[in-house]
Formats: sequence, structure tokens, C-alpha cells
Amino acid sequence: MRWFVLAASAALIAGCQASPPAQTTVSFAASGGPTIIAPNSARVMPVAAGPVRQTPVGSTATSANTSVAVIGRTPPAVGRCGPAHQPVGGLAGRTVEVGSISDINLRKGEVVLTFDDGPRPATTPRVLAALSDAGVRATFFPVGRMARTYPKLLQEVARRGHTIGHHTDRHAWLSKMRFDDAMAEIAKGERAIARALSGSGAQAAPFFRFPYLAHTSALRKALAERGTVVVDVDIDSADYKRSSGAVVRQRTMGRLRRKGRGVVLFHDIHGRTASMLPGFLRDLKAGGFKVVHMVPRGGGGCAGRVG
Repeated sequence: MRWFVLAASAALIAGCQASPPAQTTVSFAASGGPTIIAPNSARVMPVAAGPVRQTPVGSTATSANTSVAVIGRTPPAVGRCGPAHQPVGGLAGRTVEVGSISDINLRKGEVVLTFDDGPRPATTPRVLAALSDAGVRATFFPVGRMARTYPKLLQEVARRGHTIGHHTDRHAWLSKMRFDDAMAEIAKGERAIARALSGSGAQAAPFFRFPYLAHTSALRKALAERGTVVVDVDIDSADYKRSSGAVVRQRTMGRLRRKGRGVVLFHDIHGRTASMLPGFLRDLKAGGFKVVHMVPRGGGGCAGRVG
């Protein structure tokens, strides 16, 4: 059995916690969910990108080497830079062009769906299928190391019209790093995403999310000066906590109803998130919410120019 290890901290699964983790790694079994390997544990194998093969539609295979076919509604044709706007109707709301944080100005009842830390073959295709069936688009913040391991899956995310941002290369705790090292980590993640999307006609957006939401004013200023928009979080689903999909769904809808609008944080590496997403999207529609799609300002559907 091949194991794929993401050399980030345990909070890649545990979420954006209050304090930085020790040197912990997260391992993905070919047939199971993530396993946290504690500090000072046994030797861990490095990440290695295995061959990618396409699994027939409807298959339940979840091998770490397999890019599971995405089922669900067939997306519209996507050109070099993707569709400029998501079709409005049903749950799908307007498309917002974002060039600065101030552009993320949501009206009451509007939500932006975001998914961090992927892609992961066992879960990301199920997330994509649910979004396609609901006719809505989201913004994904993949980790560079996962993009290198599963480039075809990341290309499928882009092909379906979703926006792709950045989330560092190894899910590093940037606020605890020297400024130059943190910027180098961000740039390394950007290069990994660009390489993963190379040849697909898609590009990543100049959108960035801090791992653990752990930022510094100096890093935010530097990113803004180079035209990168930091996308923060209004509603944390806390899907990284060990609970059922039903609990994640109920908790997230409760927080959303109280706030009335906002950017929602999910992680497409969790089975509980993929399982609860179709029901959550039905809840959004029943509650009168609209899903807003974020795209780069001036880029239409092109997912940005970060390279």
C-alpha cells in the first residue's frame, strides 16, 4: 500500500487552531482517511506523485494514485480562461470580480464557498460533483504539494469553472516564519499550482489564504503590493473536527443563519465534508441563500496571472 505524506502540520486536518503545532505530519492512506503522525514517531515516507489513471464513472475506488472520475452534471465548456460568469439561477448568484479585499462585499443572503488543502482523490471529486449538481462555483485554495501529486485533479477543478487560489506549498505557519522565508514559501506554492495547471489552459487567481488564518501585517502588506488578494473567512465550518457530516452541516448552517452572509471555509480533503455537501447546498437553497462566485477583476473567468 502506497502512502502519500503531506509534510504540513497536524492542523491541515485539525484546522486553523489557536496555537502552532509541533513538527507533525499528516498521512493519507490509499483506502482510508487522513492519519496524524505525532512528533518523534516512526520514519515517514516523502510525498511521491504516482501515475494517475482515470476511474470509470460511478467507481468507488479511492487509491491515492487514482484520479476518481467526477460524476454529476456536466459543466459548460470552458475556454482558455474559463467561463466569465456562473449562470445565474436557482442557488447560483452573481459573479463578483475581485481586485482587492474591499471587493468582497456580500449582500444579505450571499455566500462564497471556499475549499482549502486539496486536491485529494478520495474526496475532491465528490465535492466537485455536488457543486456541479447544484449549478454553483466555488474557490479552491490548494496546497502546492498536493497539486504536484494530483495535477490532473486540480485541472479538473479548473475545467469545471471554479476559481483556484493559493495556500502555500506545505501549509506552513507563516506568522511564525521569518518574512523572507514566508514569502519564499508562498512563491513555492504558487509555482507548484502553475506547474500543475500547465497545459490545461487554466491559470490560478491572485487569491491567497493564510494557513491557519495566521497572518502578519507585513505579509498582508507585501501580498497586497504585488496584487494578491488575501481571502479571509467569515464562517468556519470547523469540518476539521472529528464529527459526522450531519454535525458539520448543522453547525455551518447555524452560523450562517446567525451571520446572514459571508465567506464559508470548508476543506475538500475531508470525507465528512464531501458527504454533507449535497444536503448543505439544499439547505442553502431552501434558506433563500445565493452562492456568489469570485473571479479576478479584469480577468473574467481567467483564474489569474500568478506564475
